[in-house]
Amino acid sequence: MQIVSNLVKVSIPNYLAGLPIPDSIGGWFRLGVRDWLALIPPTAVLGGISYVSYQTIKKARENGKVNPDIRKEIPKVVDFIDIEDITDKASLCRCWRSKNWPYCDGSHGNLNKETGDNVGPVVIRHKEKK
Repeated sequence: MQIVSNLVKVSIPNYLAGLPIPDSIGGWFRLGVRDWLALIPPTAVLGGISYVSYQTIKKARENGKVNPDIRKEIPKVVDFIDIEDITDKASLCRCWRSKNWPYCDGSHGNLNKETGDNVGPVVIRHKEKK
């Protein structure tokens, strides 16, 4: 732990303090070749951290989509099902993973295992009027 502590408290601050970072915009134009070469490693580290952060956020946004691939060519997916068309009951998908959209095919089972979620279908029953 002493090595990490020394690295964070002493080595990195000393390294950063020794970098030739100018106080003004004009100072950047007065830097020599050796100064520019000294700025390459921290710039590469900063660029790498930025890239990894961007990719992580991008992946999180893509994974956060509810509808991964059903009718993506239209702006909003809307389905109408008449109750009269349902003879006994119908299970409608809520996880957006069904290959038989809008009806549930049980795909939510795998989704729930992967994500720890608990989504299931909407079951619509047709009851006879008495």
